[in-house]
Amino acid sequence: MEHTPNIKIAPAPWNLTGDAYIMVYKFSKDFVYEYGFMTDYQQDRFLGYVGTVMLVDYKTSGVGPYRELLFIPGMFTFDWQKMFSISKIYVSSHDSVYNGIENWGIPKEYADFDWQTNADGTEDISVNIDGKEFFKTTIKKGFISFPLTTSILPLKVVQKLRKDLIITNPTAKGKATLASIKSMKVDKNFFPDVSKASPLITMKVKDFEMTFNVPLVKKDYFKS
Repeated sequence: MEHTPNIKIAPAPWNLTGDAYIMVYKFSKDFVYEYGFMTDYQQDRFLGYVGTVMLVDYKTSGVGPYRELLFIPGMFTFDWQKMFSISKIYVSSHDSVYNGIENWGIPKEYADFDWQTNADGTEDISVNIDGKEFFKTTIKKGFISFPLTTSILPLKVVQKLRKDLIITNPTAKGKATLASIKSMKVDKNFFPDVSKASPLITMKVKDFEMTFNVPLVKKDYFKS
């Protein structure tokens, strides 16, 4: 990916803070293969188990505040390990697009976000490209909080960058509450249509702290 002069270069690691909604699903393999936006290297290594949709409002990052919508189909097998991999992701910052790709191989695309908090405690979140809305949801969080940390649920994310395999171990902690999806509309041409799927659990994570570490790079792992 070519660097343009107005892009901020921000190498790993990144320390990030913010709020997030995490929706955990058990997607069928048929759904993932047909609608999950997986590339060839992911299709060949897909296992299944649980996947996730995340909506993130980063207050601070290596490139400043931005918002994010991502889809993880489930787990994959690489290098004799089970790892997660992102197949579709949008962010509201061009700096985040460039650095996400070059630092960790994350296939970020740019989109505009509208994130509104309502008087009844619900939040309306919509995502659009060039004025075309393709994702819209209303979510409400609960009240009882509990700690959530990667020391309990460790994460390992694997992506492809050109011919290299990129393995990252992000760490995070925050306070979570259960949440519920009140409505959702998705255009499947831009993002997997999870609107008719029922998540196993939906959480709101408040004031999280995350570090996206320097990745392990396995050079020329892929032949092309």
